[in-house]
Amino acid sequence: MVKAKNKTCENENSVSTFVSLIANPKRKADSIRLLRIFEEILPDKPKMWGSSIIGYGKYHYIYESGREGDLMKVGFSPRKQSMTLYIMPGFKRYEELMQKLGKFKVGKSCLYINKLEEIDEHILKELIIQSYNYMTQKYG
Repeated sequence: MVKAKNKTCENENSVSTFVSLIANPKRKADSIRLLRIFEEILPDKPKMWGSSIIGYGKYHYIYESGREGDLMKVGFSPRKQSMTLYIMPGFKRYEELMQKLGKFKVGKSCLYINKLEEIDEHILKELIIQSYNYMTQKYG
């Protein structure tokens, strides 16, 4: 088996220090709100992944190629362009929730939000919970 050298690895950097250093006041406020949301609904404590991602939980994957590594189950990053949430299973299984979520864009497993207030927070919580539970059920 080949252990992947991920660029984004869990580390011991301080989540609170990272958030305190966010220059954009709106991104900082949204990050603090997301920290509270995640804390409300998940059992895991936040950890830094790489230099700019706050992640929750951890799973180990092994691809058919033999490549393997570790990633967070869910997380977020206050990027310059938008707040990015990492919904690791992707979005196909959550189509009904996505229709009710609000204003956003998606990538393969990235949910891009410009303003947190344009999102239905109850639907966001359900999306995070379902994604986290799916990853826990699939990977332990």
